[in-house]
Amino acid sequence: MNGSQGLPQPGGGPGHDQAVAGMFGRIASWYDFLNRLLSLGIDQHWRRVLAESARPGDGLALDLAAGTLDVSLALRRVAPKATVAAMDFCPPMLARGRRKLKGANLARILPVAADARRLPVRDGAAHCITMAFGIRNIAPRGAAFAEMLRVLRPGGRACILEFGSGRERIWGGVYNAYLNHLLPLVGRVFSHDGAYGYLAESIRAFPTAEELAGEMREAGFARVWYKKLTSGIVCLHVGEKSA
Repeated sequence: MNGSQGLPQPGGGPGHDQAVAGMFGRIASWYDFLNRLLSLGIDQHWRRVLAESARPGDGLALDLAAGTLDVSLALRRVAPKATVAAMDFCPPMLARGRRKLKGANLARILPVAADARRLPVRDGAAHCITMAFGIRNIAPRGAAFAEMLRVLRPGGRACILEFGSGRERIWGGVYNAYLNHLLPLVGRVFSHDGAYGYLAESIRAFPTAEELAGEMREAGFARVWYKKLTSGIVCLHVGEKSA
């Protein structure tokens, strides 16, 4: 799994951004189906917890790495008066998500092709920010954290949902075996792409929850904490901007 095969290098490297965008573009049509299959449907619960934790209110919510808009829709269910700017740098994923928009969501969820490190949003405009399973694919992460702080209003929250580090043993190592063997196999069978091999590699290389919390504190978030979900398979990270 390397850049020469059209796959990104976990943690960055030459051509990383283009490889990530190309990879997600190739699997866009399978993305939702494989999310449900590989998580046994629990991913929808995780996204709901993410949306509720963000406390979107009635203002502007930014959903970064919005993909096929599941989190954007969850934010609207939590806050029916909110407007959600759904940002992702892979247009085919956003195009797939647009098919889900009906009624008021057509006007209140705004898909925008954008890089989380260079957001087309004015300072202090966002009431909250969400990102599900995207921070792993951004290099350097510090640039994304800096942008989150810039666009958040004082006291606003950035809520990040990410897989637990593959360096921690979960369920006595069962989860780690799943990462190493079953996840890449199932992804390859259905999508005929090595993207889910990259997913496993990037989870193994990802920082622990405490290490990522440290990065958020270093970036300048005033309050930082995290909550492990489903025995630590995923982790919800919350950072608040100083009031």
